[in-house]
Amino acid sequence: MGLPSGWVTDVPSLSRAQQLRALGNGVVPRQAVAAITHLLDRAIRRETDKEAA
Repeated sequence: MGLPSGWVTDVPSLSRAQQLRALGNGVVPRQAVAAITHLLDRAIRRETDKEAA
C-alpha cells in the first residue's frame, strides 16, 4: 500500500477496526492511480486500433 511495514499494525493497543479507521482513505490515491492508468491504456489501445483499421 505504500506505507512502511507495521505503520499501523504494530500499534498493540489498536483493534483491527481501529487500524482500518486509522488508515482511512489512504488506499484511495493508489487505487485511483491504478484505475486511471488502466483506463488510459485501454483508451489509447482503442484509438490505436481504430487508426490501424
